[in-house]
Amino acid sequence: MPDGIRFHGRPVRLVLFDLDGTLADTAPDLAYALNQTLVRHGRDALPFERIRPHVSHGGIALIRAGFAIEPDHPEFQRYREDLLAIYQANIARETTLFPGMAEVLEQLERHSVGWGVVTNKPAWLTDPLMAGLGLTRRAACIVSGDTTANGKPHPGPILHACEVADTAPRECLFIGDAERDIIAGRAAGTTTLTALFGYLDEQDRPDSWGADDSVAAPAQILEKLGIGTGQ
Repeated sequence: MPDGIRFHGRPVRLVLFDLDGTLADTAPDLAYALNQTLVRHGRDALPFERIRPHVSHGGIALIRAGFAIEPDHPEFQRYREDLLAIYQANIARETTLFPGMAEVLEQLERHSVGWGVVTNKPAWLTDPLMAGLGLTRRAACIVSGDTTANGKPHPGPILHACEVADTAPRECLFIGDAERDIIAGRAAGTTTLTALFGYLDEQDRPDSWGADDSVAAPAQILEKLGIGTGQ
């Protein structure tokens, strides 16, 4: 067991990350897919800044934002299918880890703390993205939106990740950039950390989510865990 790695008084043997907006900056590729979909259907492309806050909420939110229609619109599903097909074909075109996140993963591994991913992204998108980032074999667990019966904010995906990684939830820290991440982590019995560098919009009130703490940049994760980058 790692010696001295603790968060808010509890030992940390496993750190779980949400994927979009927490571990990886997927917004450029999702924005590209949305704009390609808009242009394909005779609409104007949107500025990146308009699209970024919606990325964590998936394809439905992107189509809703881009086309200003709701899921009951007769063309909604066709637009969403086009979006996802374009995204799948360009899934690691510009996506990278957030600045400083590579060092976070390296330091966790150096201190024998496992790490994994719990995302609502379906496996047919999660798996090629993790492979494209070269992270598949390094992760202790990868739980997608269709791995378990329920997605976040249900605690099931996080509990499953802990089981796969052979770690008790009380020894796990879950990090995410959306309220559903914090709700899921708390319900699962993990400690929680809000990634303020993620895809929050102006309506979000992260201070009200009930997380144990928050970070404005990935490097602060190591500070919260008491891990120095020179160790």
